[in-house]
Amino acid sequence: MSILEFNDLHRSFKRDQRVLDDVTFAVEPGEVVGLLGKNGSGKTTLMSIALGLLEPQAGTVRVFGLDPRADALEVKRRVGFVPEDQVLPPFLTAAQVLAMHRDLYPTWDTAMERDLVERFEIPLGTRIKKLSKGQARQVALVCAMAHRPELLLLDEPAGGLDPAARREFLEASITYLNETGSTIVFSSHHMPDVERIAGRIVMLHDGTVLLDDTLDDLREEFSLALIPKTDGLTPEKVREVEGCISARSRFDAIHAILRTSPAECETQLHAALGTSTIRCTSIPLEEMFVELMGGSQ
Repeated sequence: MSILEFNDLHRSFKRDQRVLDDVTFAVEPGEVVGLLGKNGSGKTTLMSIALGLLEPQAGTVRVFGLDPRADALEVKRRVGFVPEDQVLPPFLTAAQVLAMHRDLYPTWDTAMERDLVERFEIPLGTRIKKLSKGQARQVALVCAMAHRPELLLLDEPAGGLDPAARREFLEASITYLNETGSTIVFSSHHMPDVERIAGRIVMLHDGTVLLDDTLDDLREEFSLALIPKTDGLTPEKVREVEGCISARSRFDAIHAILRTSPAECETQLHAALGTSTIRCTSIPLEEMFVELMGGSQ
């Protein structure tokens, strides 16, 4: 059974402006999925639907095979969540917030709580409203992780953290993964973080799933092609080539992303377009993100 399933999901907040449009994918036990997309692409909306905080207008969502709205208590007990925005009670101290969560979850691991508090150097006696954004985010991370959830949803988990604190969070996440094999879905704009802990990438654009592949496949089976603008060649023509998922005009060349290895890319494009001055290379995740988000028009 999949841990998380989205099937034909649709959600709009304004008439004729869909945030999610026919989104379908599943997350299997033990997977670590990086959810990528520009601001407004639907990442936060997806997580809110998974938690039962929002209801899809069409399609279905299942968490552990359960409806997150009809079985809200059971789902929330087994899920950890850190939202992008601060939601902790500002008038409570960090210690009081942790105590409140400790009482809510029978699976709370006090040893993990203590380890994370020490790792992050959280000032337990300070009220949430007096903490920096990064410190408050660290308290939220402890609350999400210390009850050992089966599914951990993290919306920009390192937002507001300085590089040292972000590294501490990543180390804590990796340790947690190694110990429990929990399933994690997280969004981030920091590509080195994504590459360090994700095993699979789901990329959203214009409310749909633009890409859904393992990180290994993205590294080995995708290419960036630089195609000279000759003989009236256009991005539209390049997009007709089999395996092409994006093409855009950039200065004196057309940049295209193809679902094929660099070794096969040049031969495939030469056969399809009739030009031999094409350069194909592998493409890092961050550059792929920029090309796809900027080149899908």
